[in-house]
Amino acid sequence: MEAVQSWVLEHKLTSIGGIWASTVGASLAYTRSRTPLKPSLRLIHARMHAQAITLAVLSGAAAYHYYEKNYNSGNCSKQAGEN
Repeated sequence: MEAVQSWVLEHKLTSIGGIWASTVGASLAYTRSRTPLKPSLRLIHARMHAQAITLAVLSGAAAYHYYEKNYNSGNCSKQAGEN
């Protein structure tokens, strides 16, 4: 698990781009099999789904970054001040 976390930390934009591209592909495949839409509408819906997932991932990454910055560094400074 730590190997995946370290890779994602090093390649943030690649990770987000990969999530976006895989969501577009999955949405296109899903709408192709389920709904009789024109290809242009399928692409528009796939982009909307991918943007929603990407925003959710970015929000989660921001919350994780905030948590790491405030709680992990805060514990270190509190411990250093106590000694």
